[in-house]
Amino acid sequence: MTDIKTPLDTGTRLAIERTQLAHERTLMAWIRTATAMISFGFTIYKFFEFEIGKNLSEATNRVISPRLFAQIMIGSGLVALLLSTIEHRQSVRRLAADQGGARPTVAGVIAAFIAVLGLLAFFATLLHQ
Repeated sequence: MTDIKTPLDTGTRLAIERTQLAHERTLMAWIRTATAMISFGFTIYKFFEFEIGKNLSEATNRVISPRLFAQIMIGSGLVALLLSTIEHRQSVRRLAADQGGARPTVAGVIAAFIAVLGLLAFFATLLHQ
């Protein structure tokens, strides 16, 4: 028996496209959140590094160091980005299995790029003395 795919009606095709775009928007929102967390953590780190350089006596009276805070923020952003990317890929695969074929997503490429930048920021705070 041959498996001939019948073309989808317009309503179904548009519903699938709307669902794909909804998945894209959700991942882009997570990318925005992760980018904010990564950049906020790195900015705090650099700001306090500059301030502590001016006055070393303030550096010893902190409960949590700016470096540790930056690593927590950057790490949280990276974890959020990783989990949201995994969820996005699973959703796209499910949708592709139902309709037959998935298109590449630009948001996935941007997520990978931000993840690389986040890892660079994390290692910059980790390795800097």
